Amino acid sequence: MHVALTGATGFLGLRLLRRLLDTHRSVTVLTHAGSADALHRITRFFELTGAPEEFTAGLPRRLRVVETDLALPRLGLSGRTFQKLADSIGAIWHSAGSINLQGDLPELRGINVEGTRHILEFAAAGRRSPVVHHVSTAFVAGGRRTGVAYEDELDDSGGFENAYEQSKYEAELLVHAWSREHARPVLVLRPSILVTDLPTHPELPPHPLLVVERILRDARGAAEPPLPGPAGRRPRVRVVGHPHGRLNLLQVEHAAEVMVRLAGLSLSGGVDTYHVVHDRDVPVPTVVALLERLVPLSVDLVATRPDAPSELEALLDFYPGMTAYLAHRRRFDDTRVRTRLGPSAACAPVSLDYLLSGLAPGAGLAPGAG
Repeated sequence: MHVALTGATGFLGLRLLRRLLDTHRSVTVLTHAGSADALHRITRFFELTGAPEEFTAGLPRRLRVVETDLALPRLGLSGRTFQKLADSIGAIWHSAGSINLQGDLPELRGINVEGTRHILEFAAAGRRSPVVHHVSTAFVAGGRRTGVAYEDELDDSGGFENAYEQSKYEAELLVHAWSREHARPVLVLRPSILVTDLPTHPELPPHPLLVVERILRDARGAAEPPLPGPAGRRPRVRVVGHPHGRLNLLQVEHAAEVMVRLAGLSLSGGVDTYHVVHDRDVPVPTVVALLERLVPLSVDLVATRPDAPSELEALLDFYPGMTAYLAHRRRFDDTRVRTRLGPSAACAPVSLDYLLSGLAPGAGLAPGAG
């Protein structure tokens, strides 16, 4: 079976590609038209992450790179090229999308919703009836901050923390409607926040949590003075959060492994949804400690937004998509994954030291932290 992958040069997509190349002789990479050389970027990732030289040398023979535009009908291809490509594919992995938590809804819909629509049209056109593997997010659970989010749930009754969550929710609605209309199976994979301990490198996709550091640094730099207080002290910022809150962070390499293993299992014939999440959440205080190590700030968790916010706190209010998660106490149910994969679905804890290794190599672990 020949497989196609979107988003192959992304943070998760590169790890998915590595796993897919373990089980497929070749992969078609649907890359964005006009972007930098995808084959070069893929090759550099494998070189920088220690792949055997024989493996990287064989990539030009094993990868078929096709420039497309997911925002356009027929992926921006001519009718003949589109049909020929669709007919050659036996399975489609749709991993491409925007994870911009500060993006507005029309922009994110153009990428995450319309991109999914056009991939589904691509799947419908193929004579091999390819299986669609749709990478969504556990955060389609939306703005509900407590309780348990189950794999079969898909509703918007709790609203959303940001436009990104809503766009991924709408994309999943498309997937369900397409599956019903065409009587075709779809595998929906919902990862949580993906992380790595691989140090940052200019030629690698950025760590998703680096955007948080950038936002905090930009806000701190824009606030003059950041907060009143004795000279030399870290400015303090009050952020709405819960001291017993928790976030689900999962190693990206483990996520890719679990996803590809799930794809090898039998399907029900409808939409099969799996939460690809860690079995142990990271406490919000650990996340706060990470932020304080990355940016010279002291973060105080408060129950409600301050009545008289400082200039720095007011600036951070422009980025609710980032700070809202510090108030989350919900849990993502992954019973289906654990039932089907057993103990191998679990992985090592995500500690403060692990996170610092990927975001601030050499920062070390504070005494007593974990």
